Amino acid sequence: MSKKYLTKATDLAKYIIDKKLKEGMIAVDATVGNGNDTLELAKRIGTSGKVFGFDIQKLAIENTKDLLVKNNMEDRVQLICDSHENLLQYIDQKIDIAIFNLGYLPKGDHSIITKPESTIKGMECILDNLNEKGILIVVVYYGHVGGQEEKEEVEKYLETLNQKRFTVLKMDFINQKNNPPFVLCIEKDNF
Repeated sequence: MSKKYLTKATDLAKYIIDKKLKEGMIAVDATVGNGNDTLELAKRIGTSGKVFGFDIQKLAIENTKDLLVKNNMEDRVQLICDSHENLLQYIDQKIDIAIFNLGYLPKGDHSIITKPESTIKGMECILDNLNEKGILIVVVYYGHVGGQEEKEEVEKYLETLNQKRFTVLKMDFINQKNNPPFVLCIEKDNF
C-alpha cells in the first residue's frame, strides 16, 4: 500500500523537504519546537551540510538537542536559543530551504506563541538570503489565541512579494473542521 501524502500539513512539508533538500545544502528550522523538522532536515543534508535551528524557548532547544543526540545527528545542527528575527546574526551563508511552524510548542506553554512581527521579520531575512530556487515553507497553525492575527498578517505580507522574484503557493485543507493548519511555500525565482 502506498503512503498517503495529503493527511496533514506537516506531511506536506516533509514531502517538499524530501524532494528539495540534498546532501551539502544549508537549511533553517526557524521554530525547532520538539525537533521533528530539525531531525528531518539533518538527515537529508548529510555530513557536508548544515542546519541552523532557532527557538526562543530553552525547553524547545533542549528537546531538539535530545532528539538529535538520540539519532546521532547533533554534529550537523547548530541550535540557537534566540528569535528567528535575529537569524542573520548567526548565518552568513545562502539558505537552500527553511521552515517555520507557527503557533506554540506542543506540550509546552501555550501562552508562548509566534508573533506576526517577528515571524515576518524572520521570513524577510530568509527570503533575502535564499538561494535561487530555494524554498521557504510555513506551516500555519491558527486555532489558538493570536493565531488568526498572525495568519492574516503573514498572508498579507506574502501577497506583497514581487511575483517575478517569488512564487507563493498556499495548500489548504478545505473540508476539515476546527482551523486545520495549512502550508505556504515560497520559492525564490531566477532574476
